[in-house]
Amino acid sequence: MTKTNIPPIKQRFRGFLPVVVDVETAGVEPTKHALLEMSVVLIGIDDQGLFKPGATFSEHILPFKDAELDPASLAFNGIDPFQPLRFALEEPQALTKLFAPIKKALSESKCQRALLVGHNAWFDLLFVKEAVKRTGIKSPFHAFTCFDTATLAGLVYGQTVLAKAMNVAEIDFDTKEAHSAIYDAEKTAELFCKMVNTWDALANNA
Repeated sequence: MTKTNIPPIKQRFRGFLPVVVDVETAGVEPTKHALLEMSVVLIGIDDQGLFKPGATFSEHILPFKDAELDPASLAFNGIDPFQPLRFALEEPQALTKLFAPIKKALSESKCQRALLVGHNAWFDLLFVKEAVKRTGIKSPFHAFTCFDTATLAGLVYGQTVLAKAMNVAEIDFDTKEAHSAIYDAEKTAELFCKMVNTWDALANNA
């Protein structure tokens, strides 16, 4: 594929823009447990027509009023929600800052909506939707369509666990860094791009 005939990203996914998201939370119930971290990785296309991870944006978030904090979840992800050195923002501020580069990317790519890409994406999408509902901030994401890299990795590599899928995909993955929203989002972006590029190469050579 030459530089002159590389299709715009909006043509690859029917006018939608894939955006990788990872969240860290204080539990598994999006209506009652706090959203504590959210990271976003934009996706682009290089001069060879290959998908690649772009810029990363991340925020630490303060629990919303009356949010429940599950001790087991906090022990698992190692987050102290009220640690001052987190420099955490209230949900409305955090979402506004995180959604701004997505909206800019939508405008530049002329895509109509962002599609959330995540590992077990339904989990991330539900927490984002509840935060949007609480704050009234307009979401750039499609309300129900998403790309789940756990499902895609199960198809492509026969593995649904992120670390195992990374191993088969031959992408470096440090389990000690896992469960950080930034690290998991960036690694999920690498995995997503590799799977899309692999599929596109097969389709173009068919």
